[in-house]
Amino acid sequence: MNILFYIASLIAIIASIMVITRHNAVHALLYLVLSLLAVAVVFYISGAPYAAALEIIVYAGAIVILFVFVVMMLNLDKSPEDEKSKTGYKTWIVPTVLSLVLIVEFIYAFLTNNPLQAKVQVVGVKQIAVSLFTTYLLGAELIGILLLAGIVGAYHLGRTKKRNLHRYLEVSQESDIKENE
Repeated sequence: MNILFYIASLIAIIASIMVITRHNAVHALLYLVLSLLAVAVVFYISGAPYAAALEIIVYAGAIVILFVFVVMMLNLDKSPEDEKSKTGYKTWIVPTVLSLVLIVEFIYAFLTNNPLQAKVQVVGVKQIAVSLFTTYLLGAELIGILLLAGIVGAYHLGRTKKRNLHRYLEVSQESDIKENE
């Protein structure tokens, strides 16, 4: 099982490097999902299936969807022709191969009973929920506020500014135009 851990860790490192080096935000998000899935496989192999499920649901699901919405809101003014020329089949080769390796690795780890799981104490959902909403309540609420501030900030930075003139300025400009004619 050590080799499975190292393969998943290597995939997580490669995908994380690809997140940082991609110029296209959608490609970076694709590699981010791959990196988070690799970390989930590492959690599962290490004997933490609940943490692996949370990694997939919360991070690879909800947070990445949040990033996709922010990218859509920012609307980086790329034409559809530019996007089509940059998104060929070559773009999908590396993430597809890495994803297939992760899928095969996860299926193998799932079908063979992992000996590392016997050494780990299983923590129930109730224990995690009680800990999260009592001991770490302030941290959970601060993370929620930080994510909300990030969304509002991204929207504010990405919106296009409309040139709305005040109603008195519109009248004076119309009268100036009429006088010049």
